[in-house]
Amino acid sequence: MARVRYGARTEAEIAAAREARSALPDIWSTGVTAVWESDPDAVAAVLPPPLKPSGRPLVRASISKVDLPGYPLGAGSVSVAAVHDGQEGWYPLVMPMTHERALTGGREVFGEPKKLGRVEVERDGLVVRAVLGRHGIDFVEVRGAVGEPLPLPGPTVKLDFYFKFLPAVDGDGFESDPVLVHCTRHEKVRRLERISGDVVLRDSVYDPVADLPVHRVVALTLGEKTSDQRGRAVERVAAEALLPYVHQRYDDPQQIHDGPPRGSVR
Repeated sequence: MARVRYGARTEAEIAAAREARSALPDIWSTGVTAVWESDPDAVAAVLPPPLKPSGRPLVRASISKVDLPGYPLGAGSVSVAAVHDGQEGWYPLVMPMTHERALTGGREVFGEPKKLGRVEVERDGLVVRAVLGRHGIDFVEVRGAVGEPLPLPGPTVKLDFYFKFLPAVDGDGFESDPVLVHCTRHEKVRRLERISGDVVLRDSVYDPVADLPVHRVVALTLGEKTSDQRGRAVERVAAEALLPYVHQRYDDPQQIHDGPPRGSVR
């Protein structure tokens, strides 16, 4: 019988896939990072417990082109500064990606709020423009002129917070209590330049980051970076505490409450 490709993989195939995953080379990205001070109440309002606001109401937008051989990827995120158990990090609200392959692992393994979207980074001489867009709306746009090179930071460790959960089959909450994930990244930078410009937020019912207004731009840079990531489930979260925030993950706020279609046949 011919090989049935949906059939079980052999132990050797599973081991080979695991080994290939553990030996990935450095993958470099070129991207724009914007950090701004926003409204403290707005930043606090988007943080599900047990996350708490940090000492400054910061928002960060990252917009990058990732140098995957034969498979260029646009990757972005909009995150707010947060604290958990005394550790400072970032809580992403939305992470647009240009390919489905970049969605599945991050969403299913780590609980990252990834969605298909438009991610563009364009440079023409000293002029740079970077965009995050979905559903025809460029909800974040950074534009400006590239200035002087900045000192390169040494290797740094960064922390992101995610919530990993599985909606219940009957549409009523979750199958089990969600998990708070700490994702640690070891980042290296090989080029960093200052940008003189501004951050434009446009209103979108699907990605309402315009509710986190730009009060003061803290940093605006163009750089080349690489990082790895390791996730760790640190604690269970009460379902009733996270449910009011789950709409952040979906374009349709009612999606988390969806049940089987009436009259469905199995």
